[in-house]
Amino acid sequence: MKILVCISHVPDTTSKINFTDNNETFDTNGVQFVINPYDEFCLTRAMWFKDKQGATVTVVNVGEANTEPTLRKALAIGADDAIRVNINPTDGFLVAKELAAIVKDGGYDLVLAGKESADYNGQMVPGMLASLSNFNFINGCVGLEIEGENITAVREIDGGNETVSSSLPIVIGGQKGIVEEKDLRIPNMRGIMMARKKPLNVLEATSSEAKTTTKSFEKPAPKGAVKLVDADNLDDLINLLHNEAKVI
Repeated sequence: MKILVCISHVPDTTSKINFTDNNETFDTNGVQFVINPYDEFCLTRAMWFKDKQGATVTVVNVGEANTEPTLRKALAIGADDAIRVNINPTDGFLVAKELAAIVKDGGYDLVLAGKESADYNGQMVPGMLASLSNFNFINGCVGLEIEGENITAVREIDGGNETVSSSLPIVIGGQKGIVEEKDLRIPNMRGIMMARKKPLNVLEATSSEAKTTTKSFEKPAPKGAVKLVDADNLDDLINLLHNEAKVI
């Protein structure tokens, strides 16, 4: 089984976010970038299939040269090889189209991608990739088993989980639950050293077609001041809730 895991290069969720150029450009200065958490869950599941079923695992990123340390980390976790499509990923359709070209040329059976990236939260790429590749598609996946050509997946729905069956080839949009946080793999020194020798192939983009452009960014309004009320002073609390917060 050939597995392709799509890797997004995203800011660490603890990073302080700022914008420049009249709030038109994301400021990367001082920002630590990591593997998108949803993609890391998928990569860990792919490693399980590699260990248990002898699958080969390729990781792919659509991005410029600054994303290569993130791909090297994925290789250190255990992926066999990596592909970087050399273009700035400004739009979900552009990313999906480039990934679809990789899928078409690579003969992959299973494509794993986080259900969304932790920066733009678009939830677009996995579905568009499946459509462009003419693959089956399951999103919000929190459980995945494969036996031969048959897929059994558990996906999260409103109020619970749903178990579905499908077949290869397929695109899976995964999230926490497809593996648990305790199962995530931390690269060890041997893995880091081996990652330096594994192939990282850089391909030029097939096109630069994008369906959307970013006009501007806006940060959330800062939180208001907090007033502390003594636990014994219930009258003051009721007065504040009624007259200032106006919630009662």
